[in-house]
Amino acid sequence: MVAVTAPVPEQLPPAFAAALERFGDHLRLERALSANTVEAYLGDIDSLFRSMASGGATRLQQIGITDVRGWLATAQADGAAPATLRRHGSAAHTFFRWAVRVGLADADPTAALRSPKLPRRLPRTPSRADMATVMAAVIARAGEEGSPMSRRDVAVLEVLYGGGVRVSELCGLDIDDIDWARGTIQVTGKGNKQRVVPFGLPAQDALTSWLDVRPALATAVSGPAVFLGERGARLDPRVARRIVHAAMAAVPDAPDVGPHGLRHAMATHLLEGGADLRSVQEMLGHASLATTQIYTHVTDERLRAAYRQAHPRA
Repeated sequence: MVAVTAPVPEQLPPAFAAALERFGDHLRLERALSANTVEAYLGDIDSLFRSMASGGATRLQQIGITDVRGWLATAQADGAAPATLRRHGSAAHTFFRWAVRVGLADADPTAALRSPKLPRRLPRTPSRADMATVMAAVIARAGEEGSPMSRRDVAVLEVLYGGGVRVSELCGLDIDDIDWARGTIQVTGKGNKQRVVPFGLPAQDALTSWLDVRPALATAVSGPAVFLGERGARLDPRVARRIVHAAMAAVPDAPDVGPHGLRHAMATHLLEGGADLRSVQEMLGHASLATTQIYTHVTDERLRAAYRQAHPRA
């Protein structure tokens, strides 16, 4: 086993650098992961490699489970959060499984590695009343202003909340992705997986109102994008986040959430209304039902809160 010591080398040993480059191609091209995920995983493996290189390692075969645990322990001592440590371990496991499969490593030193348990945190979720107030406010403002931007903002909020789509999915929508007859949109999610999401009459009305004025903003760079920025380009996710935060901030007592908070709200309100977990999983595009089950904890917590408030024997 190789001891982890300082200083960290400025350049990786050639074998490490080559493996890192190939791993990046694998994540981007074969697994089609998002740019943020690829960047995070490559940063994690680069950190591992630099720790190993500082102790004299130059080949993957020199890295064992003790070395990986030492790397994680150092990160923990430096103040890394449990979620960061979990991602470090996941990145290392993903890398070595791939490295063994392509013949770069003889064995997976992370096979016996256990991920740290994360505390279960309930997502902060607007109530039905919160969302009714927020949507009434943005619709009223759009009626007063009558501007294309205000109509767009209403449509953005209706699709995010009504469809529970991710902000990247919203910004990636093209006009042909809307099926008006069926009341659905086709979105492209993580790993380029496509799914069909229903939307209600409020979202349909908001989309129709926005698309009526969209030509006033469209330019040569607009392409088929549904949502546009002020200069005509496809709407940037950062702008979509600002739209949501501004809408929530304009309503007193409404929780300050972003697009993902509206996704939480949509799932929670569906379950509260009697939707089954499998249907919600399909609409959200979750690969695992366990991911969707977090919303049952939200609804359970609300039931307990209502019970404590209203029942004389609570």
